[in-house]
Amino acid sequence: MAESREEQKKNRSLKPLSRLLPYLSRYRGMVAGATFFLVLAACTTLALPLAVRRMVDHGFASSDGHFINNYFVMLFVLAVLLAIASGMRYYYVITIGERVVADLRREVFSHVTRLSASFFDVNQSGEIVSRLTADTTQIKSAFGSAASQALRNTILCLGAMGMMVYTSPKLSALALGAIPLIVFPLVGFGRSVRRRSRAAQDMLAATSAYAAETIGATRTVQAFTGEAVATSRYSDTVENAFEAARKSIRARALLTGFGIVLIFGSIVGVLWYGAQSVLAGTMTPGTLGQFVLYSVIAASSLGTLSEVWGELSSAGGAAERLSELLDEVSAVRDPEHPKALPSPPLGDVAFDSVSFAYPARVSAITLNALSLHVAPGETVAIVGPSGAGKSTIFSLLLRFYDPTAGSIRLDGVDLRHATLQDIRSRLAIVPQDVTIFAASIHDNIAFGVPDATRDAVRAAAIAAQADEFIAKLDNGYDTLAGERGITLSGGQRQRIAIARAILKDAPVLLLDEATSALDAESETLVQKALDGLMRNRTTLVIAHRLATVLKADRILVLENGRIVEEGTHQSLVAAGGLYAKLARLQFHDLEQTSVSAI
Repeated sequence: MAESREEQKKNRSLKPLSRLLPYLSRYRGMVAGATFFLVLAACTTLALPLAVRRMVDHGFASSDGHFINNYFVMLFVLAVLLAIASGMRYYYVITIGERVVADLRREVFSHVTRLSASFFDVNQSGEIVSRLTADTTQIKSAFGSAASQALRNTILCLGAMGMMVYTSPKLSALALGAIPLIVFPLVGFGRSVRRRSRAAQDMLAATSAYAAETIGATRTVQAFTGEAVATSRYSDTVENAFEAARKSIRARALLTGFGIVLIFGSIVGVLWYGAQSVLAGTMTPGTLGQFVLYSVIAASSLGTLSEVWGELSSAGGAAERLSELLDEVSAVRDPEHPKALPSPPLGDVAFDSVSFAYPARVSAITLNALSLHVAPGETVAIVGPSGAGKSTIFSLLLRFYDPTAGSIRLDGVDLRHATLQDIRSRLAIVPQDVTIFAASIHDNIAFGVPDATRDAVRAAAIAAQADEFIAKLDNGYDTLAGERGITLSGGQRQRIAIARAILKDAPVLLLDEATSALDAESETLVQKALDGLMRNRTTLVIAHRLATVLKADRILVLENGRIVEEGTHQSLVAAGGLYAKLARLQFHDLEQTSVSAI
């Protein structure tokens, strides 16, 4: 209940659209141009009733044709001026909207890519993408249309009210007295619209998230004949999004209808009183005509403002969701006064009594007071059953997370005292689950070194035994890999990842089952490439493949987040402990204690 009251307070007091003002301040010239033409268009519109009054009271009354002709010429000139001002206003306002949204998207995306892994552990990527697309589109609509209409109609409404007072103070007093009765209900309705719009956007984001997840796993869905189940679930989310949108639309429709009834009802009553004054001879027809036109301008402006208020309320909900992303603070960030890592790099890695539990599962301890030291140039293999904490060691070393206890040092510097850029520039990883981007083969290999030349990229591919298959592709290194590398085999994706690590040329190499997706022939070739890559580098290997384990200087055996065994392959097999058991399960040609049988 306390959370509900806090949310209600937030809905009343928060002004999320004000978060966009800094973006506007970057384009003061364009804003000034838009404001100038906005005011010019409004003033031109407000000048029209004055011309009509003089034409009615003077031109028609005296039957002066020349006078009337001059006023019609003046009306045409005003129309041309209004057209020019309106066109320029549209250009500036729409351009500002596109520019602000482009900047906003860029900043949100940049901020999200720098958030720690714990954020993505609990947030769906599809929902984040929805905020970058659907919510920014909503804001663009508000800036490009609603904001312009709101400013224009505010100027017209205030100007028309001022001219109404100038034209007839008595009629104006009656008309303006009804305004508070109109505005306050509209504000109340606007809050309701904003809440419902926020709910609709949340449901749309959930729908987009499920669609992105399912489409990304289409082959798995089809392999398990899950099309009907997936379609049913998606239909349910779409229907929920529709219901939320319908409630938002209904609230906006009520807001619009209610506003129009109140506004025009009060104007009709005031104009009836004015008509009686003309019949009584206390007001000229031209004066009443002028007042009528200003009343119509004021009423239509208020009516439009009631519609615009609903759209701005929806945009406020979108801005609020984007602000939540921008306000998200990364759990892992650079220190205020970072310490530089030694140069040249050494490749010394040390874990000192490190304990860790993932933020999403704080009760499950993944690493428990783990200590290890890897000397420069040493190759250490890490083995153990699933869930023992092997991949977590890599995640902590890359500083995707910070340990809950203990410290991790790279070249003698605690990772929490160095910048993320410095840390990760000294690490190269070949993961088990390879990420291939929907870009060219060249760009995928050069992802960590974007300014790499074609010769450097090709040299890395040759070293990774990838050049041969790349050369056979239609466009060679310029061939598009497809989304998530869908056009490549598992072994080809693995070799591109190895080439990416070779090109980075980092002093510390992390291999996470780097040959797991390869057939026997490819594994032999890639293992040769890895042997060259590992030479003179500190290497940590997560592997069950004997070819890698046998060549390691040391093998660490993890169980329940602790190192339970340490030694060489021969000594660990001879010990008959957990490693020997894993060896029998993983490598069927291994005799229980004989290395010669391998």
